[in-house]
Amino acid sequence: MTEPHMPDPLSVAVELERLRGTMEAGFARVDGSLALLVQRSDQTDRQLADHESRLDALERARWPLASVTALAAVSAIAVTAWQITGQ
Repeated sequence: MTEPHMPDPLSVAVELERLRGTMEAGFARVDGSLALLVQRSDQTDRQLADHESRLDALERARWPLASVTALAAVSAIAVTAWQITGQ
């Protein structure tokens, strides 16, 4: 049997430092990506709130249109009935 090879402590320290640098770079990239996702989520929330308020305004402004249409229909029926009974 052979004895296990013990690595040089200096080479282990160098490899650990390289690994640390790689991990820091990776975490920085992930942090940047997460910040971008949070920014896009905030923009989406603002757009959604804007669209909701615009939709609410359209719905509030829409109800007179149905009332005017119903009033025009009733008026047309009344005029037609008046013309039929007038002749």
